[in-house]
Amino acid sequence: MRDVLALSEVESADPVILSGQAALGAEVRWVHMTEATDTIDLLVGGELVLTTLRNVPADEASVRQFVEGLRQAGAVGVMIEILPGTSERADDLARLLQRWGGGLEFPVVWLRRRVRFVRITEVIHQLLMAEQLRAVEFSRKVHEIYTELSLNEADERTIVSRTAQLLSAPVVLEDVSHRVLAHAGSDSPEDLLAQWTSRSRFVPYPERTGRSRGVERWLQTPVGATHRRWGRLVVPQQLDNDANASLVLERAGQTLTISRLAGRDEQELLFQARTSLLHELGQAHSLAESEVQVRAASLGLDQAEWYIPIVVAIGPGAELTPTRIQLRERGVLQALDRVAERMGAGALTGSFRAGLIAALWPVAELGQIPTQLQRLCRELDGESSTSIAVGVAEERRSISGCAHQLEEAAQVAQIVTALPTRSRPYYRFADLRLRGVLAAMGSDGRMRALVRAELGPLLESGDTEALELLERYLEHGGNKSALAKAGYLSRPTLYARLARLEERLGLSLQSAESRTSLHVALMWHRLHG
Repeated sequence: MRDVLALSEVESADPVILSGQAALGAEVRWVHMTEATDTIDLLVGGELVLTTLRNVPADEASVRQFVEGLRQAGAVGVMIEILPGTSERADDLARLLQRWGGGLEFPVVWLRRRVRFVRITEVIHQLLMAEQLRAVEFSRKVHEIYTELSLNEADERTIVSRTAQLLSAPVVLEDVSHRVLAHAGSDSPEDLLAQWTSRSRFVPYPERTGRSRGVERWLQTPVGATHRRWGRLVVPQQLDNDANASLVLERAGQTLTISRLAGRDEQELLFQARTSLLHELGQAHSLAESEVQVRAASLGLDQAEWYIPIVVAIGPGAELTPTRIQLRERGVLQALDRVAERMGAGALTGSFRAGLIAALWPVAELGQIPTQLQRLCRELDGESSTSIAVGVAEERRSISGCAHQLEEAAQVAQIVTALPTRSRPYYRFADLRLRGVLAAMGSDGRMRALVRAELGPLLESGDTEALELLERYLEHGGNKSALAKAGYLSRPTLYARLARLEERLGLSLQSAESRTSLHVALMWHRLHG
């Protein structure tokens, strides 16, 4: 917003900032013109709104309601063109704006001279597009540099040195024991590495690229395969542009990881290449779809009309160490490739995250998808020696579009592993229903609070028999006669126990709302404990 106010097109309109000085650092994503409250719902967030208040009543309550509506819709500011002396309405609005005052942490700017809104819009959008093009070009350049380093089998020192040049900042590569393996970019290495080990021990290892918390505030990225991290890459100073630096650092970390894997066999390299492409396609990238098709085809993906995003999750197990998870991942990957070969489908498979295997599966026609998936799951279940769950997202015509759907498929697969029973060979989000939603809410504090409120008396005493009685009663839809006929208890005993259960819970089991709330709480408790 501050940069927008400095534009000559805006300055020529004699702007006056009425409120929101502290929020002028907000990032403008787009420019939108509106004149009434009934179009505010078109905003999606990040817009600078231009208006003349043409369709807003000229009273303070209406104008403030209009501005507050913009703020709640996610706009980052509003510019109001009101020209005093042009009409009685304009004079009323001008007097209103003159006494606007503070109290609203939202940028409200009064433009007191006529300006072409289209010119402001054009200039800002040109700047935004130029910035996006610069980001795409920078990403392409970084990708080319590290691809070349990988192809040339660059060693760790070369990769670290090139990274320091790109960032114009010191870069340090250390192992998990905090020993410095390589460093570059510092005019004073002695100062850079002074007491490095003792300092580094207090900086937690990251799961992803970002700045650490605490005193050091290092920008860092992990190096090594997931759950087999052998080091991290660190920029131990503040930078002007963390976003660009994070991109460079992440690609450098990936290149270092690939460098250490260079000695593995051909199958290992193929798995790594496929995984790398899947991760690249799942993120923002500058590759044209034609280039994506060429690269995917070179890794064995058949050209097809449709592609199905599939994620296979390895079943949970408390005994699974990171090494065992990796071994099981490899087994599932190999089984998936064998099944694809038998089915004559050139699929693109790779590791998605720890315990998750991803696949882009080609199909010629939409009608073939159910049959293909059922056969895939049947044969994969026979091939795999470990418990698995299959999640599927919506098919796409493009490879990139399919790759972006893998995250949804992964969420489904992870939820399915927590289901007590399964009735389908594979699941989509629509198949999960309430149990699936509750399985995905394992860390939700509000659900935990609901469970305590509904089942607290039974959970605190550890009364498993009462919980079992409640569960069977709810499964029979609150029908006492049906529960008695199921052979659980005699009717007098059952009715007496249900009466005591009501007393302990402090509610009536005859209430449909109470039974619904109890059933949701009990389902969540069974899933997450």
